[in-house]
Amino acid sequence: MTTAPEASVQTMTLLRHADIYAPEALGLNDVLVGGGKVLWIGKEVSGLGTLHAEEVDLEGHRLIPGLIDCHAHVTGGGGEAGAHTRVPAVPLSRFTLGGVTTVVGVLGTDCTTRTMRDLVATVNGLRNEGMGAYAWTGGYPVPPLTLTGSVRDDIAFVDCILGVGELAISDHRSSQPTLNEFLRIASDAYLGGLLTGKAGVLHLHLGNGPRGLSLIREALALSELPPRVFHPTHVNRRRALFEEALELARSGCTIDLTAFPVEAGEDAWTAAEGLRRYFASGAPPERVTVSSDGGGCLPHFDGEGRITRMGVGSPASLLETLLELTATGEAMEHVLPAFTSNPADLLRLSGKGRIRMGGDADLVVLGPPGSTSGLEAVMMKGAWFVRSGMALRRGMFEEP
Repeated sequence: MTTAPEASVQTMTLLRHADIYAPEALGLNDVLVGGGKVLWIGKEVSGLGTLHAEEVDLEGHRLIPGLIDCHAHVTGGGGEAGAHTRVPAVPLSRFTLGGVTTVVGVLGTDCTTRTMRDLVATVNGLRNEGMGAYAWTGGYPVPPLTLTGSVRDDIAFVDCILGVGELAISDHRSSQPTLNEFLRIASDAYLGGLLTGKAGVLHLHLGNGPRGLSLIREALALSELPPRVFHPTHVNRRRALFEEALELARSGCTIDLTAFPVEAGEDAWTAAEGLRRYFASGAPPERVTVSSDGGGCLPHFDGEGRITRMGVGSPASLLETLLELTATGEAMEHVLPAFTSNPADLLRLSGKGRIRMGGDADLVVLGPPGSTSGLEAVMMKGAWFVRSGMALRRGMFEEP
C-alpha cells in the first residue's frame, strides 16, 4: 500500500483502488473521505488539487466497514474469584488493532465494585479518543444497576446508553429473575427506545443452565413486546442452546454469537462454526450478530460454582473469526453483515456498519482478495488509527 506525499494542509483523504465490501461487494472503486464522513464512492475523481486531499493507493486491497462489537467489558470484567481476578480496562488500541471501530460496553457479574458511573466514564473516554463507543445500562442483577434509578430514564437522558444489558438468565450467577420482573425490565427498555429513537434492546447473558431461552419464549408468548427487543448473547456456548436460538431468530429476535475460544470436544460451537450453521439453517441472515466479550472473564466452574481456570476475551477475536470464515471459502459479502450492518441496524446506529455516502468514515483495510492477510489499516471518523498493521494512536495511558 503506497501513500502519496502529504500536502501542506490536508482536509480530505482519497482512497484509490479499494476492493469494497460495503458489506455488499462493490468491486474496485475510489473513496473520498472528509469531515469524518464518506463523501463520494466511484471509479474516478478529478480536480482534487486545490482540496489538499491525501491520496492513498490501496492497490486492490479489501476495504470493509469498521467492525461493531456489541458486547465488550470496556472497564474490565471478572472478579469472580476475588479482587485480584478483576480484569483491567481495555485500552483503545486493543480495539483498533482488532478492526473494531464501534463498541458497546457492558457490566457483567460484578456490579458491586464496577458501577454505571465507571462504565459511562470509560465509554466517554473512548469517545474522547476518537472511537464510536456506547453502553448498556445494568448488568447481571435484578433490579438493574442504573445511573438515574430507572432503566427508562438512563436510556432517555444518557446519550451513550442504547438499552439494557447484559442481564443474566439461565446462569448460577444471575438474580434468578421471575417472568414478571423480566417483562418489566424489557418493557422499560422498549419504552426508553420509543421515547428517544434509540435501540431500546434488552441484551441478555445466557449461562449454561438447563432453562436456556425459555424465559424469552414465555415473554414473547405472554406480552405484546416485539421480538426485536430481546437480544440473547453467548448462544453458541452449548449446542442445544444454539438450536433454541435458531428458533428465536426465526421468530424475529436477533441472536448474538460470542467469539470465544472453544476446546476440542467441548459442547459448544466457535463463532465461525456457529455462523456457518446459522446460515445453513435458513434462519434470517439479518438476525445474527457476533461480539467478542472483549475484556470479560472467560471462567470455567466446577460443580460447586468454584472457578477452576479463567481466560480473558479479546476484541481481536471478531476479526480473527471473520478472516477464518473467508479463508475457508465463505464469501466476504455473505458473512460480513453479522459483524457490521446487522449490529448497526439492531442498535439503530445509522452512520455505522456500512460504507456509503454520508456514513461515518469508519473503515478497515485488509489484504487483497484471496489472501489470508490480516489487518493493514484502520480509519475512524476519517482519521488514521492503524497503518501498516501498527497503531498510530493509542489511549492516554497506553505504553508506546
